[in-house]
Amino acid sequence: MRILLIDAGNSRVKWAMVEGETWLREGTLLHRDMPTLGAEFSGLPSPDRILVSNVAGDVMAQLLGAACAIWRCQVEFIVARVAECGVRNLYECPAQLGCDRWAALIAAWDRVRAPCLVVNCGTATTIDTLSLTGEFLGGLILPGLGMLEVSLTAGAAQLGQIEGGVWHRFPRNTADAILSGAIQATVGAVRLQFEAMAQAGDCHCVLSGGGADSLQSYLELPVIRVDNLVLRGLQIIGSQKIA
Repeated sequence: MRILLIDAGNSRVKWAMVEGETWLREGTLLHRDMPTLGAEFSGLPSPDRILVSNVAGDVMAQLLGAACAIWRCQVEFIVARVAECGVRNLYECPAQLGCDRWAALIAAWDRVRAPCLVVNCGTATTIDTLSLTGEFLGGLILPGLGMLEVSLTAGAAQLGQIEGGVWHRFPRNTADAILSGAIQATVGAVRLQFEAMAQAGDCHCVLSGGGADSLQSYLELPVIRVDNLVLRGLQIIGSQKIA
């Protein structure tokens, strides 16, 4: 059975056509390039199912529906559930958990089956926790590295538009100070959560997202890198429902 997986994030749309465990095709495009998605899909074989994680709003949902209208199968937008694929959702209101975070948790649990942090670095950085038995205990949402830099320069008139910083432990210019601050703030949040989890025993850190390269070398933690974590979670959800 062929399944089209779509991860519509805050900045980009990622997709993959899979058949069983095999990834046949995949792609990524920015929101501004959405008009080209239908043309990309026209070269794909017809899917039997279409599973979507969409955190980009109703307009994006309509655009995705239009791009998939070349096929007869219904577009299925996933939502977080109380329990699914071995993960139990302890959010106060389970359905309010972002569908992208839910899919990422499912993919991480399928990969490690052990206590872990699930760190997804995109427009936002999410730092979620899974217990020894696959319970989602809760998590943090931070601005992504790029958003941290942009929000600071936008909110402080004297900083202006400063780009091209390099990380230093003790920065000596403003560009380096902004970038280093964004990295250190994010690294600090990840480490604090990791230390809290590690008090109960061994803990893993699953890292994914477009900003993972900028963060990984500074974490100094035992990291398991899994690209396309949300898409892989969608693939697992799809296979469980088919079984």
